[in-house]
Amino acid sequence: PTEFISLSESIAANTIMVKQSWQFLEKVNRLIGSAKDNQSLRDKINDNQSGTNQRITMTTRDLQRLTTVVRSGDKQQKLQVEKLTSDFKNMVQAYSKSQQSIAAKMKQVLLVNASQADDQTSGGAGDGGMGDSSSELLQQQQQMQIQQSLQFEQQMLLEREQRVREIEANVLDVNHIMRELSSLTNQQGEAIDSIENSIAGTAENVERGAEELDKAVTYQNKYRRKVLILLIIAVILGLIVTGTIISKLKS
Repeated sequence: PTEFISLSESIAANTIMVKQSWQFLEKVNRLIGSAKDNQSLRDKINDNQSGTNQRITMTTRDLQRLTTVVRSGDKQQKLQVEKLTSDFKNMVQAYSKSQQSIAAKMKQVLLVNASQADDQTSGGAGDGGMGDSSSELLQQQQQMQIQQSLQFEQQMLLEREQRVREIEANVLDVNHIMRELSSLTNQQGEAIDSIENSIAGTAENVERGAEELDKAVTYQNKYRRKVLILLIIAVILGLIVTGTIISKLKS
């Protein structure tokens, strides 16, 4: 009972934490691609998902353990575990959808930035051919500055792409968890069905037993009546025989 209570409370608390993470993702999802979108925001998104995924993995293990613990419990405990699993599964599904939405949005914003970088490269190359001989040195300096700027921008794009890949990897991990939770829910459903069938079978056996008992009582009452009638007949016959014998003796 102590382990059952401890695991149940931990799972319920972690479900609330996953809900808070989902609410955070829903909030920051609106900021992706806006003026407030920056590397710091994306770092927070990545940290949030990494921590939450660890919590989801841990909670899934707790649910598996709780399912084992409650296997010998009553129906009420099994129904409680089924509800905990259902609530957690629904919350993970909502969280996973937010992850997928953010990953798709970040990829879309990343493509826009990459296109802008390509435009800058094309523009820089075109400007180099328009200078005259007197400003060649100045143009070379400007070209170097453009190249440095583009290299920096390219590095930023690579880092953002890496963040997107990390987020996509987190989404895949959650999908794997969802399959485990679905399997766990099926096991719990079978256990509850087994209890219900057992209860139904017991009730049926009790009902049959009551019917057999009624039959036995009825049979016993009929038997007693027969015995009583036979005794009365025997007494009457005895009296008749006795009377006959006495009558003969007197004569």
